[in-house]
Amino acid sequence: MAKKVKGNRVQVILECTEQKESGVPGMSRYITTKNKKNTTERLERKKYNPYLHKVTIHREIK
Repeated sequence: MAKKVKGNRVQVILECTEQKESGVPGMSRYITTKNKKNTTERLERKKYNPYLHKVTIHREIK
């Protein structure tokens, strides 16, 4: 699902991990880019979740 942007950079989708477990409707997702050559593992960032009204961990999905 990674979309090519320019050179080694690809677009990735970050999805909230806490919201899946809590059962709250809706899904918090963010789109960002990463350098596939330097960062081979999946991204993990703290981002704001508007459904839970707090900052949560968002992980890269396929």
